[in-house]
Amino acid sequence: MPSSARQFLAACAAALLYALPAAAQERIDFVLNWIPGGDHAPFYYALSQGWYKAAGIDLRIEAGKGSNATIQQVALGRTQLGISDMATALVARGQGSQAVAVFAIYEQSPYGIYWLKSSGIRSIKDFPGRSIGNPPGDAARVMWPALAKISGIDPNSVKWVNITAQSKVAALQSRAVDIITDFYNGHDLKVNTFGADMGYLSFREAGLNPYGNSVLVNADYLKTNRGTVDKFVRVTQRAYHHCVADGRACVEALVAASSGQDLKVQLDQWERVKELMSDDFARNVALGGFDPKRMEADYTLIATYFSLAKPFDIKTAYTNEFLDRNVRMPK
Repeated sequence: MPSSARQFLAACAAALLYALPAAAQERIDFVLNWIPGGDHAPFYYALSQGWYKAAGIDLRIEAGKGSNATIQQVALGRTQLGISDMATALVARGQGSQAVAVFAIYEQSPYGIYWLKSSGIRSIKDFPGRSIGNPPGDAARVMWPALAKISGIDPNSVKWVNITAQSKVAALQSRAVDIITDFYNGHDLKVNTFGADMGYLSFREAGLNPYGNSVLVNADYLKTNRGTVDKFVRVTQRAYHHCVADGRACVEALVAASSGQDLKVQLDQWERVKELMSDDFARNVALGGFDPKRMEADYTLIATYFSLAKPFDIKTAYTNEFLDRNVRMPK
């Protein structure tokens, strides 16, 4: 055989070899809870390092419109995986939604309420008759009835005003609304904007501390694609663990992949995220894990403060089976 022919065949074989990994990639559509932020940095870092690709996953990340909207997309199978506040997901499951949590990003509830002290508000007891600015799909709005009842006020005593997530600070600053809710990872922006005039109450300090943002998978997809979900969770767990140690590199990957992000703001956010990621279970058992006792307590909380059309076994709503027990939050 002429050498030119041999070279041609060798080139074709090499091309085929390099094409095989790409052909083996399985696409996963993954919707966030909101627009990309510091808490999502590990996903972008793992993408930039090719970790998902090496696991055979073609990950497509989409911005979300709130936990409530995300859980609907995942439960209906419009996307295989997504991020939702866990309590919001449990409320939805009580209405018939079918999604399973496989990784806890926030071991602590991230939600807080902000107001201006100069408005005359001293505590949540002064909320009745006031307006709260919040997007319709926001998880904090879903959980408001529980917070209000725990705090001894009527959940219907406030007026909800629909605003975008990006306009919360401006709406409070201009006094277009009296109160806003937001994630704790954005706490520094409020401190820097409002200074000593800032009033603040975290949900967890008020006695409402269910699991926060978690990765959920469509139940039917999980049944037939356990191997893919396992790979996704292992890469994600590894990414979050890496980013605890090297947050700057991860946030830089986020900023590079998502336009309009400020590096300093997202670095501040990541420091707050690390606080929310940590609890005894994450430190001693597995990063991203769900403590069965806490999940039982979360179910009791949801069943107490919300009407569950379809009560369910909490063990069907989450799993720790895909987590590497050797990967833990630093103590």
